[in-house]
Amino acid sequence: MAKISVTLKKSLIGRKKAHIATVNALGLKKIGHSIEHEDTPQIRGMIKKVEYLLDVKEA
Repeated sequence: MAKISVTLKKSLIGRKKAHIATVNALGLKKIGHSIEHEDTPQIRGMIKKVEYLLDVKEA
């Protein structure tokens, strides 16, 4: 299965609690922190919810 690299690009300060929880569930902690995930529908849905905070690349 393909991998995707997700990087947190914007601050979580002042965001909705659900969006903060989604970013935390993706495993992102600080601005600039990157993590790789399997490209699954569940991960894609989480990314879609908070895509304005993230930078996503195919890995």
